[in-house]
Amino acid sequence: MTATTMTRKTDSPWYRQGWPWFLIMFPAIAVVAGLVTFWIAYATFDGMVVDDYYKEGRTIDMTVARSVKAAELGLSADVKLRSEDIEIVLASSNGAVLPAQLIVTIIHPTRAGQDQHLVLEGRSGVYSGETATLGTGKWLLQLEDESRSWRLNGTTHLPAEMEFRVVPYDS
Repeated sequence: MTATTMTRKTDSPWYRQGWPWFLIMFPAIAVVAGLVTFWIAYATFDGMVVDDYYKEGRTIDMTVARSVKAAELGLSADVKLRSEDIEIVLASSNGAVLPAQLIVTIIHPTRAGQDQHLVLEGRSGVYSGETATLGTGKWLLQLEDESRSWRLNGTTHLPAEMEFRVVPYDS
């Protein structure tokens, strides 16, 4: 009969094992990623959500009525955008009197900080002025008279559409 020796294996503490750390790693990465995502969302607030939905919804009726008024007046506008200036030729097929001033709002759909509000002086339906440089992408354009009785809305994609026509929605 042969003699065998029994050796006793000593267990090391849990924190010296690899498996617990491997299992703890995944929840720890998720917590860190969640904190980074929260910080990015907080630091880059884009302001797209409106606080008062009811009030905003009621203004839709006024906007539609103003677009209908522009259609009744037979208004249309030819817009030319250059690097830092804008030229608008406003015309009326019904012979309506054109305003001396035109309120132009250039709106970026997602970045309110890039919006521009201009008041352009005009003569014989031709209005021009300077703008800040517009980036590439989709832009919304609103044209209104100084009493804000009518409104023309248009959309363009820069730099592909530097010249475009704006007509009432109902046309």
